[in-house]
Amino acid sequence: MTDVLLSCALVWAVFLALHLALNGRWWPWLAVSLLPPLAFAAVPLALLAAAAVSGGWTAGAVAAGSLLAGWTQNGVNLRALGRRSEAGAGLRMVSWNTQHWNQGGDPERFYAFLRSLSADVYVLQEYLNGFEGGEVWDIDDEERIRAAFPGHHLAVGNNSVTLSRFPPAGEPVPVGACSLRVDLRVGEGILSTYNVHIPVQLTVMNPLRPAFLRDMRRRAAARDREYAALVADLRGNPHPVLVTGDFNTSAAIGDIRRMPRSLRDAIGACRSVLPASWNARARLRLWRIDWAFTGGGARVGSYRFRAAEDLSDHLVQELTVTTPHR
Repeated sequence: MTDVLLSCALVWAVFLALHLALNGRWWPWLAVSLLPPLAFAAVPLALLAAAAVSGGWTAGAVAAGSLLAGWTQNGVNLRALGRRSEAGAGLRMVSWNTQHWNQGGDPERFYAFLRSLSADVYVLQEYLNGFEGGEVWDIDDEERIRAAFPGHHLAVGNNSVTLSRFPPAGEPVPVGACSLRVDLRVGEGILSTYNVHIPVQLTVMNPLRPAFLRDMRRRAAARDREYAALVADLRGNPHPVLVTGDFNTSAAIGDIRRMPRSLRDAIGACRSVLPASWNARARLRLWRIDWAFTGGGARVGSYRFRAAEDLSDHLVQELTVTTPHR
């Protein structure tokens, strides 16, 4: 029993070493890194429990080392255990992947839900129609948006919508092909909002077909371009920033390491130990692929994921943000 357990612990340790070395650096590993992040805690913990029962101390030591080495990959938010409830002072922000902007749904219900969120700033992705793995179509719903949000300023670009009670400080700036920067006049200063949508890693198809690898390589290149454009724009931006949206990247996917270290992950303000944003329609949600970061003096007061009332496969990100000028 102890020999089998040691073999399992060593196999996991070798897999983890490969994951840490190749993740975010070798494009075929994108498929492997789609594992639920929680596996990087659950597997070594299970091995530790088995080692404690069987007396396999060597296997236990290997499992403990794997747990520590892979901790950043598991998505567990231990900071939530010591976090007290705070009054979320600041700007009320909402970030949400709408999943093809109410395609095939009831527009009245969709817009009523958006209005019920009562945000100062809405950062919304997938302002388009289409279907997974196929062609997408641009849409024009601006008239309905303006009618539904008469007190907000509207910016549209790169299949993204940013709605704000605060006036823009200039024209919206496309970032790469899939994200949108909107500078807002907040108090006496400017807050730059980045509406992010990184392309998904792969199309669901037979993985044994050559087309699967070609498609994944193409998508990996597109992701590289989008992250590079985003990081380049952030590094040249002197203003406080809020960077949020659908990154299609979990804690177990190395691409998230590309975000500048000067940014702060909003998850520190979240009270969930196992935060997840996808799949909102499933009972068991295992992936957090929607993120929020602040920098340049902007800070998050409160942060949570809330139900999307079956309108999207993504949960809604709700947060409050303070800036140096407000």
